[in-house]
Amino acid sequence: MKRYHHVDFTDLPPIECCCGTTRRAFVDQPDAPASAHYLEVRDEPTTHYHKKTTEIYLVLEGEGHLELDGELIPVKPLSAVMIKPGCRHRAIGKLKVINLPIPKHDDDDFFYDEADVRDGESPVH
Repeated sequence: MKRYHHVDFTDLPPIECCCGTTRRAFVDQPDAPASAHYLEVRDEPTTHYHKKTTEIYLVLEGEGHLELDGELIPVKPLSAVMIKPGCRHRAIGKLKVINLPIPKHDDDDFFYDEADVRDGESPVH
């Protein structure tokens, strides 16, 4: 059995999410301790938080901000930010980002404030 998994992000299907468009690697690996996402941020991403997941954002392209618990943090290529559980966050600007969720992506670990839930439905994640 191989002790590695190789992924080319261009081979992964794009998925619309509350942040923009993402391509998610390693989410299908049952034993993966983390996943890796290539994220293209859309104009108005939705603020959200996680109760269990820590995320590391590594900016590849563009300049903008990460809004973290209401504070705007400027980011540019090669900026990296670790976002701990409970921190309300979103990326702002035309950014291309690698997002590393630890543990790996879990649809059940996305939470939104009431103001961000429209017509009783949470945004897609």
